[in-house]
Amino acid sequence: MLSRPAAFAQIWKSWFSSHSFVGNKNIILMGPPGAGKTTVGRILSQKLDCPVIDIDDDVLEKTWNMSVSEKLQDVGNEQFLEEEGKALLKFSASGSVISLTGSNPMHTAGMQHMKKNGIVVYLDVPTAVIMSRLKSIKVDRIVGQSPGISLKDILQFRKQFYKRWYDIRVLYGGDVAPEVVAEKVLDAVKRYQNSELETFISTRSSRSGRSMEKDSHKYFSDVVTEGLAPDGGLFVPERGLPKFTAEEWQSLIEATYIERAQVILERCIHPADIPASKLSEIIGTAYGENFTCSKIAPVRHLAGNQFLLELFHGPTASFKDFALQMVPHIFAYCIPRSCNYLVLVATSGDTGSAVLDGFSRLHDTDKQRIAVMNFFPEDGVSPIQKSQMIGCQQENAWSVGVKSDFDFCQTAIKRIFTNSDYTGFLTVEYGTALAAANSINWSRLLPQIVYHASAYLDLVHQGIIPFGSPIDVCIPTGNFGNILAALYAKMMGIPIRKCICASNENNILTDFIRTGVYDLRGRKLIPTFSPAVDILKSSNLERYLHLIANEDGQLVMELYNQLENQGHFQLRKDLLEKLQQDLVAGWCSEEDCLAAIHSVYSTTGYILDTHTAVAKVVADRLQDRTCPIIISSTAHYSKFAPAILRALRIAEINQNPLSQLHLLSSYSPLPPVHWGLLETLKKKGNDDHQVCAADTSMLMSRIETLIQSHFM
Repeated sequence: MLSRPAAFAQIWKSWFSSHSFVGNKNIILMGPPGAGKTTVGRILSQKLDCPVIDIDDDVLEKTWNMSVSEKLQDVGNEQFLEEEGKALLKFSASGSVISLTGSNPMHTAGMQHMKKNGIVVYLDVPTAVIMSRLKSIKVDRIVGQSPGISLKDILQFRKQFYKRWYDIRVLYGGDVAPEVVAEKVLDAVKRYQNSELETFISTRSSRSGRSMEKDSHKYFSDVVTEGLAPDGGLFVPERGLPKFTAEEWQSLIEATYIERAQVILERCIHPADIPASKLSEIIGTAYGENFTCSKIAPVRHLAGNQFLLELFHGPTASFKDFALQMVPHIFAYCIPRSCNYLVLVATSGDTGSAVLDGFSRLHDTDKQRIAVMNFFPEDGVSPIQKSQMIGCQQENAWSVGVKSDFDFCQTAIKRIFTNSDYTGFLTVEYGTALAAANSINWSRLLPQIVYHASAYLDLVHQGIIPFGSPIDVCIPTGNFGNILAALYAKMMGIPIRKCICASNENNILTDFIRTGVYDLRGRKLIPTFSPAVDILKSSNLERYLHLIANEDGQLVMELYNQLENQGHFQLRKDLLEKLQQDLVAGWCSEEDCLAAIHSVYSTTGYILDTHTAVAKVVADRLQDRTCPIIISSTAHYSKFAPAILRALRIAEINQNPLSQLHLLSSYSPLPPVHWGLLETLKKKGNDDHQVCAADTSMLMSRIETLIQSHFM
């Protein structure tokens, strides 16, 4: 009988013979000097019973008849890179494990040649670890180094070349055995070759139904395009989210926000859907010049053990920008070129302007085939939010005010999506498909996971806590997407103890989390100072219930059918106990919201927006002060100027939104008034938008009219 290690090796050899080396492809190990490429390559060679080739020892030194260090000293940096590249161009192999030099990726033609017959695996090790390793083996000079340029500078400079070429990233820190790294490489290659393992299911699909529908798998690209499942449920990954080890998270402590986003999203999106190089381009576009703070999502100390996660530095001043600067580019990449798409959005305030801004930044060719239509409650958003949504309209992006509340808008869109006769008519008659950009779309949630993980890593980086110590998070919650992303970050390995759900006077979630009863009967939506959480039907709660019910789609279907038909449902006791292990909840009155804004400003000079104030009040009541708590600051106070001016007890309030912002700015507040809002409000024509009655058939008519005007 084979031992476990021997059996493991036998399985891998069998698997690779039938899968990985199709076409005799090579596994090409790439990374900085000191990453362990040579050692890991030899271990892989033994596991797979295939040749191993070290470019330094087996190619360069044999070609040059001298050591690499001698060659570098002989010809200098620039000529060395050219000679090294020429050697690569003459090299060929198949079915092998190849360990590149640290400088090979800097030669374009050489790497293009290598990639033709190989899968490039990037061994990504933190620069500090590499520096320590090189010092221990007494390496003080590498290719590209010259007087005035440090070893660290060269290592940082080279990262751009590594990022350009890899197909797969293997992330690890300093104390990982090469045998473990080799297994990570094998796992990563297996994932790369098996996209069919990463499928999505509906929250309402039964296990028996799924087994009968194996031919109708949904992949990431499908769920981005379709948004809502055909049965009315929401898409979730069938095998759950990826788990990061503690050492993988720790290797990201020194990383930038963009670097963290790249690593996390690569593990959540299969490269068959979006290759790493394209994903890097999308992330760079989303979080490059569009955010006013270089840290993207900075964590600021507020008082005591409370910290603010500032999520308002994007172009439209709310946390929605984190997803909606990315999602339009993801959507444009994933959709087929043979069809036009109209993206439908319902908003309670912040989503609308973020969607309109995000889709308006697409390339002109994409704007011709992708348009967006935003429905918002005409009298249920702040004056500045409305002005912002109207001001963000572009040639492919429109806003429609609806004479109702957010719940009607959201429900109407769901009904439109599940009306197969109508959607089929649009496809046949106009060649146009409908898509969703609300948080019911899975791609909306992934960027939100990133900022919750990044906030924890920032606390570690700042020395507030050691890695592994728990934190609590408190999040103003309406549609349950933001807090769900925090729960997902916890599942992926971030040490979040409790997620505190903060409601305003529309406190249906507080009641549900405390009792297990979700009851819409007799409830009417109350307009508040925090309109983004003026919601009674929390769509993303369905994803969480599916999770704690062990993916029992039949149960989720029954609960939501009961909610639709009877206006309420109740969780079983065991599920409520599970829920309460993750979540606690509280709510905040309008008076307490304004009082919190005034109190924090009086003591710190910092202005909270109304939603953050709701979370601050609830955090004060529910935190036990045994660990830090991160409060999600989900919007910039500039969006809610009338309420802020009232909270600060400023008597004279001009009704003009632009005048209100100028008045706030005169107080030299912290943080400053948001530049993007000022620019948007200065635009002319900020009253020009369509208004529609609260009638689903009327919304359908507006949709058809828009399709005719834009696509025909």
